[in-house]
Amino acid sequence: MVARRPVVVGNWKMNGLLASGLSLVQAIVRGWRDDSRLDRVDCIVCPPFPYLAEIARAAVGTRVAVGAQNQSAFAGGAHTGEVSAAMLRDVGCSWVIVGHSERRSLHGERDDQVADKARAALAAGLGVIACVGETLAEREAGETRQVIGRQLKPLLTVLSERPLAEMMVAYEPVWAIGTGRTATPEQAGEVHAAIRSMMLAAGVGSQAVRILYGGSVKPDSAGTLLALPDIDGALVGGASLDADDFLAIGRAALR
Repeated sequence: MVARRPVVVGNWKMNGLLASGLSLVQAIVRGWRDDSRLDRVDCIVCPPFPYLAEIARAAVGTRVAVGAQNQSAFAGGAHTGEVSAAMLRDVGCSWVIVGHSERRSLHGERDDQVADKARAALAAGLGVIACVGETLAEREAGETRQVIGRQLKPLLTVLSERPLAEMMVAYEPVWAIGTGRTATPEQAGEVHAAIRSMMLAAGVGSQAVRILYGGSVKPDSAGTLLALPDIDGALVGGASLDADDFLAIGRAALR
């Protein structure tokens, strides 16, 4: 069995201004520095685009890494309003989220486009946090495994092309994002185990790839979820905007 380091990722979404973002990352940096137990947990924060460079500078030399919330599948050129993986690297990012459910639902991103973004990010030297997840209607129709398999398939192709690439998969049940609802441990554990079995069937390093849970993760629910064997960390939304809550989730990831 491969030992997988737990990880907690904060997706700040479109929240805050520069001053509040700097205060938040400084509090997280202090918290990770002052609690030696958190040496065993990776920490990534993903601020809005305009603040990435400043937040990355504030995190240099600390145990907190910085990622972006999205990026273009293109390396450069006439793509107004887009940001390339190389640009993200240039301002200090080491990670990027691709395929978040809000990108899929609000911006119509397809599974193949998400895989193209992952491929471009890895080629530029970024680690990738690739999101998959089903809607409430799909879950109630018994289509969860089918939907996850469809979303995961092109991402597994990317992993097979770059078997040593740093990619994490985040399972985010769409019905639990921003709703205050959280998948039960049984629901989350079942899907995480299914994702790992799909990786195994595809010949991808299923034991090495970290799989995160994302869906209204809060300090009071994190401990039970993160104790499950196939859940290696959390992709945290609203609770990542409060340093104390985020640090509490980080401690809940300790094994």
